[in-house]
Amino acid sequence: MKLDGKVAIITGAGSGIGQASAVLFAREGAHITVADISISDGQNTVTQIKANGHSAIFIQVDVSQASQVQQTVQATIDAFGGLDILFNNAGTNLAAPITETREEDWDRVMAVNVKGVFLGCKYAIPAMIECGGGVIINTSSAAGIVGLRGLAAYTASKGAVLQLTRNIALDYAEHNIRANALCPGVTASPMTLGVIQAHPDSEAMRQRMESGRPLGRMARPEEMARAALFLASDDSSFMRGAPLIVDGGFTAG
Repeated sequence: MKLDGKVAIITGAGSGIGQASAVLFAREGAHITVADISISDGQNTVTQIKANGHSAIFIQVDVSQASQVQQTVQATIDAFGGLDILFNNAGTNLAAPITETREEDWDRVMAVNVKGVFLGCKYAIPAMIECGGGVIINTSSAAGIVGLRGLAAYTASKGAVLQLTRNIALDYAEHNIRANALCPGVTASPMTLGVIQAHPDSEAMRQRMESGRPLGRMARPEEMARAALFLASDDSSFMRGAPLIVDGGFTAG
């Protein structure tokens, strides 16, 4: 019970890493706000958590909209009495080199991946200060560490998340708030599997993603959830502004 009695908001918790983390955090004793843009996905996660006898609520949110993020934080406080953990995990991808990236697509990637993190922190941090401190986990990526061909907007956004995390860690350390970044490698989440399926040669795309990892496979969402739990718990108490790279060795080469 590493999170016994803690209150956590997890964005993008309707599927993939977010869902696996929500289920695991609840199992470890946390009260969970499942925040997702998809009503059906979010409610499904809540159903899973409650079926295991744990505590969760669902809030529909577009993380790029300030009013919705603010309402999510307030609803969490109203439901559970405070806020201890914010996992800014919601994200989107765009497979295109820079010259083939439309301005509106660039803006959307930045709005979800970067502005969403900014807004989450902006509204969660005051609540955490009132509670005496807290934990922020921001999902960056191995693509925030190294460049990846054909993913210009995505890599730029994830690099920005990593730098924003470092600044938050510095600015709010005195308030007992620790912020770190989870940097997953390619994970078999619905977003990744959707990119594979949309490729003209989906099988070749899958093989390329798997063979490009030293372990020869994609990560499972549950593996990323365990890394997120480490960052959320007191096991990472001396970490501040750090990237936790969980990529099966991809960036080591």
